[in-house]
Amino acid sequence: MKNFVKWFDDAPLWLKIVFALPVLDIVWAVYRIVKGAAYGKVSLILGGILWILLGWGILWIIDIVCICIWKQPKLLA
Repeated sequence: MKNFVKWFDDAPLWLKIVFALPVLDIVWAVYRIVKGAAYGKVSLILGGILWILLGWGILWIIDIVCICIWKQPKLLA
């Protein structure tokens, strides 16, 4: 699981932005869940579940802004 997290962290910026688009934002939700499971953080797992439920509506915009500024999603990640 840590390899999956490392792959996402090392992915090119354009790919991270594509994954943050409205329909594909579920990929970042899965990333949060896997990262939470890999590092034993319940808050990340819950954040990933929240992202699955609400990410399609408005949270994908937050992901795009965070990725453009910090090169990775920062909110609940």
